[in-house]
Amino acid sequence: MSSLDEFALIRRLTEGKQSAAFQQASGVVTGIGDDAAVAELAPDSQLVMTCDTMTEEIHFKAVTMRDQDIGYKAMAASVSDIAAMGAVPRYALVSISIPKGTPQDKLDAVYHGLFECANRWGVVIVGGDTTSAIGGLTVSVTVIGEVEAGKALLRSAARTGDVLFATGMLGRSAAGLELLLDKHIPSDQWEEHSFDDAQRTLIRAHCRPEPQVEAGQLLQRSGMCHALNDVSDGLASEAWEIAEASGVGIDLIEDRIPIAEELLAQALKAEKDPLHYILYGGEDYQLVGTVQAEHAITLQMMFKEAGLELYLIGYVNSETKGVRLVQSSGNAVPIEKKGYNHF
Repeated sequence: MSSLDEFALIRRLTEGKQSAAFQQASGVVTGIGDDAAVAELAPDSQLVMTCDTMTEEIHFKAVTMRDQDIGYKAMAASVSDIAAMGAVPRYALVSISIPKGTPQDKLDAVYHGLFECANRWGVVIVGGDTTSAIGGLTVSVTVIGEVEAGKALLRSAARTGDVLFATGMLGRSAAGLELLLDKHIPSDQWEEHSFDDAQRTLIRAHCRPEPQVEAGQLLQRSGMCHALNDVSDGLASEAWEIAEASGVGIDLIEDRIPIAEELLAQALKAEKDPLHYILYGGEDYQLVGTVQAEHAITLQMMFKEAGLELYLIGYVNSETKGVRLVQSSGNAVPIEKKGYNHF
């Protein structure tokens, strides 16, 4: 690793990545360089805060993530949590624990990805921390967002009779991860490997997930969305979280869950049901939520006009608890509450 001291390293990794004008326009009064950052918030607004951590060998390996993708995805995961509240992501704090011997160009690439994602969504990185580590590289990102007071979208707001929706295709990230683990090709050799277009789409879905910020804000502004959650651990897990928080049952309709062509192709090669990836894969960072039934088509049309996707994939009921899959045959099969679990 570089012989730079901590503060020189921070300056190298952060200076010039975001202009002073951009920071000022975002309400930053004091940014990186003091003990803490200072920012101004709009009146009648509330803070929305989240933190997400990625650890080497747990969340990424040399065969599943390029260095710049590590930074991008670490930021995207926290931005997605803000999107799931219908809020605007505003500020980020980045903490990184660095193993001794880490090349400087690796750190530069990680921070390139962090700032690339932050800049895309208008997030100002205002501080954080750097430490050495005995184990692998760890990146932790805290994002602070802003929402109109009392208007944050919660998991606990689903109501009987609601329609369940998803904002995009699910399962592709899990299929991309499976593909990379099976091929076991170092990430710096991906470009030379003959991945086809469908495989590259799956790989990108895993390495460069897109938080649904625009969709979350549209849902918040519409006033039609009841419950909302982001798909970080799989559709089954996120539907269960809404069901438990809201005290309702959820039926997923098998025939209404969209399946991307590239996911279907990978599932056929792996001899797996594509629903396995969708229900239990995770890290898609799409949004899943509920809308009052009479507003569902109107909301879907609003999404279409905005150039966004919205799929109506299930219902909320009061007769059951938990989550079921209503199969093409009409049978309703209970779905386990499982997905990615660190423990």
